[in-house]
Amino acid sequence: MKLELLLKDVEYTIVRGSLDREISGVENDSRNITEGTLFFCIKGANFDGHQFVKQVVSDGAGALIVEDDVDLDDDKDVAVIKVDSTRYAMGVISAAFYGNPADKLTVIGITGTKGKTTTTYMIKSMLEKAGKKTGLIGTIEVINGDNVTPAKNTTPESIVIQRYLKEMVDNGLDSVVMEVSSQGLMLDRVAGISFDYGIFSNLSEDHIGPNEHKTFEEYMGWKAKLFTLCKKGIFNIDDNYAGNMMKSCTCEVVTYGLNDKADYQARNVELYERDGELGITYDLDGKYQGKVRVSLPGDFSVHNSLSAIALASEMGVDMNIILEILCNIHVKGRVEMIPISDSFTLMIDYAHNAMSLESILKTLRAYSPKRLVCLFGCGGNRSRSRRFEMGEVSGNMADLTIITSDNPRNEEPQAIIDDIKVGIGKTAGEYVEIIDRKEAIRYAIMNAQEGDVIILAGKGHEDYQEIKGKKYHMDERELIKEVLEEEDVKKICGYNNRYFS
Repeated sequence: MKLELLLKDVEYTIVRGSLDREISGVENDSRNITEGTLFFCIKGANFDGHQFVKQVVSDGAGALIVEDDVDLDDDKDVAVIKVDSTRYAMGVISAAFYGNPADKLTVIGITGTKGKTTTTYMIKSMLEKAGKKTGLIGTIEVINGDNVTPAKNTTPESIVIQRYLKEMVDNGLDSVVMEVSSQGLMLDRVAGISFDYGIFSNLSEDHIGPNEHKTFEEYMGWKAKLFTLCKKGIFNIDDNYAGNMMKSCTCEVVTYGLNDKADYQARNVELYERDGELGITYDLDGKYQGKVRVSLPGDFSVHNSLSAIALASEMGVDMNIILEILCNIHVKGRVEMIPISDSFTLMIDYAHNAMSLESILKTLRAYSPKRLVCLFGCGGNRSRSRRFEMGEVSGNMADLTIITSDNPRNEEPQAIIDDIKVGIGKTAGEYVEIIDRKEAIRYAIMNAQEGDVIILAGKGHEDYQEIKGKKYHMDERELIKEVLEEEDVKKICGYNNRYFS
């Protein structure tokens, strides 16, 4: 594609070279340059692409998009284009290079502090049941209609997103639902995408730090940007910051919540427990009326399901399909039920810091279990304070804590466990320590009592354990299955394997 055409929606200055040249590819990774590639000089936290210009030109790059002046030999046939922001330009130019794939899809973006992942899967399931071929870009994985790729970032770099969207179009998809992080908005990772729908879930303090957002106000401001990029915004009006999110929006507004002014309102919310499954029910009012049952526990499942209901119904999905999906919804690693017994509840959740652990334990406590059992560890090479805090939370809120290993990375698992015990030591909570995670899970299952709720926290969707710089395959679902297949477990407990059949 001609460079001149790629630049048609970007303000730029030609520093050197001709725009009348073919571009064979677009890249921001200096290791992937081939003849005729356009290279974006991106300033990152650890690297500055401007430092690699001589290397990429030597490797065949035909054009450079820069913010700063660069020094090149005069005899090199390369176009140098200067822009105010190479990140923004990368999104817009990459979209053009891949044929503006977002324009050929119904694009749904979800932003907020919590609930994004669960809501994306709810929506994807509803749309697919209604016959819409739907892709997904999120925290757990990317689904392009042909392949499933583990995710590296909640919102990938724009050049990667555009490549994924092009693959979705090529695979015959007509819709995509994606998680849109504040970092993704701040770093222009969604530049070049026109969203049909934007969803606001909730807002609380998160991602505030040296390499993220300086203040909560900045964090909130970047979240709100999504609603200047979409045609229709769907807002949780129960959230304290909903007004801030809607204040500068340029989209049509649709609301959901418990508030009686919501377009999609939940009333008469009740918790239910049935054969080890925890969930919620409520009456839907407003634009639609009906009885909703969601096979996920907790008050947050009310808002997650309401946002999915609002989005799907605004897209014309039949309400019977929506209600059927919610009755059977399961999201990997997000309060994921593992139904191995009718007498107690076993679940997996990604809660890996004190705030998320407290939230899930509070949610589960509301179901009045005989005992609340919490199995968790903490990642190595991370803040030690997280270990003390999580230990204290579990000690205060769980009846029994099973301390085990998470991703020890380059630390000794026992040292991490000892730190967790410092936090638990501030409480009267009972605990056991079992370093090996499979053995810890085995202990939890073998010692389960009728009416217990057991939460395996911290790993969630992850299928590996990182030890001494290497990732080893480890999926908690497989560990549970292996435990259930042991002869002594079968003999003593007699659990069923319906989840794995």
